[in-house]
Amino acid sequence: MNLFGKHLVCTQDWSVEELEAVLGLAAEMKKDRFSPKYTSLLAYKTFFMFFYNPSVRTRQSFECAATELGGHAQFLEPSSMRLKTSKSAGETIEDAAKVMSRYACGLGIRILEDKVQKYGDGEALIREYCENATMPIVSMAHDKFHPCQGLADVQGAREHLGSIKGKKLLLVWGHGALARSWCSVQESILINSRLGMNVTIANPKGYDLDPEVIAATKKNCQANGTKFEVTNEPVECYRGADIVYSRNWMSPNAYDAEKGFQKAKEVEQALKYTEWITDSKKMALTNNALYTHPMPVDRGHEVSDEVCSGKRSIIYDVAENRLHAQKAIMALTMSKFDYKPAGKDSAKRPVAA
Repeated sequence: MNLFGKHLVCTQDWSVEELEAVLGLAAEMKKDRFSPKYTSLLAYKTFFMFFYNPSVRTRQSFECAATELGGHAQFLEPSSMRLKTSKSAGETIEDAAKVMSRYACGLGIRILEDKVQKYGDGEALIREYCENATMPIVSMAHDKFHPCQGLADVQGAREHLGSIKGKKLLLVWGHGALARSWCSVQESILINSRLGMNVTIANPKGYDLDPEVIAATKKNCQANGTKFEVTNEPVECYRGADIVYSRNWMSPNAYDAEKGFQKAKEVEQALKYTEWITDSKKMALTNNALYTHPMPVDRGHEVSDEVCSGKRSIIYDVAENRLHAQKAIMALTMSKFDYKPAGKDSAKRPVAA
């Protein structure tokens, strides 16, 4: 399969067949990381990276991915460029996208909740680049979705469980001091529900996710004949889970009409819900579940150290898989590599009991 020129803003935009192509290629690339089949796919080509927000894994993994494909990743900070904003004159998205398309083979954009005035503005910016660019645009995380993280999550789960169809994913809110966006958790429930998992979302009242994303996830589950539920209960939700994904996320009231994202207020409120932490007692209710998190982890709030560093934790495998999933995305969308699956998407690699 070749997806040359295709944008990736959310996994829900792609067919299951296309997602499986990425996951299959990512697994093969991980197994044979420096194979000459892959090391010149982006030879002499440049991948631009717009970072409105800083990162650790995202920048590292994309730069490594470009290098291992024979290309180069160029780090760009929009604040240092003359780009038009609502408050300043400068180059429009249309002009910037069309010019950059003549330089590079692709553009990644990272723009999170604290860099936009209201929820959805980050996605709108990325989609405007998609409309005007003639190179593929990849979301490196925005205020609504994080497609690369979602693919890495699935790759990690399959490595340890084999098939994830019919398994239970528990996405559970955790109290903490980071006031995180919805992007990673919303991507997780979308892609996992499309690939056949039962999905349970557990959060305190007042921390509901985007209603449109909830509706899409419910529809995905209905199409697959799987279960979908939302609960405000912090303990019994763990019962029977095969994967536990704990994460703090903001409330729907996080944005002020004039001041934008209100982090301090969100943190102050979230820290009150101390019972919302993933610990060994709750994990004992699960089906010997894997523990996962997109990182950085707020240890002692979202999850206990015992669980986060325990034998069933796959956080480092998932973090590594960001590299392989992104290499696969770049190979399929930025080169004319025609991928033909060699076999199963990934081999099962059991975790110690």
